[in-house]
Amino acid sequence: MSVTGIAMFFDWEPGLTTVVHQWMSWIFLFAVIVHVAVNFRPFKLHLKTRWGRASITLFSLILIMSFFTWGQITGPQMKDKIELLLVDSSLSALAELSNESSADLIRRFQNNGLDASAETSIRDLVQTYNVDENYLLAIVFMPERFGE
Repeated sequence: MSVTGIAMFFDWEPGLTTVVHQWMSWIFLFAVIVHVAVNFRPFKLHLKTRWGRASITLFSLILIMSFFTWGQITGPQMKDKIELLLVDSSLSALAELSNESSADLIRRFQNNGLDASAETSIRDLVQTYNVDENYLLAIVFMPERFGE
């Protein structure tokens, strides 16, 4: 968790770093619950101390504060909105964004077995072919992965 968290902190997220970090957090949470359950009596005693109450209060406040933006605009806040716009845009608009011709982009989709036109959107292709939208966006923005 620390290694993937630090990598993500410095915006270095090669391969499956983010996915592994997210899934490992569930394992980590499960381990914490088991640890507290196994050590419940000492945990209860710890919470009776000043330091125990202070640490729970401090970390609870940090957690609550993390749910607010405090006026900051962050990448994760924008990610879903940007992805939604890309998914709903026509392939001709996506071609323009990726600095290539609509014909080249459509050809790349066709080479991958997906019949598309300039007005087709990624959402249309997802619904028609039951393909992951990230795969389709990669066809647009990562042509090197698709033999180009």
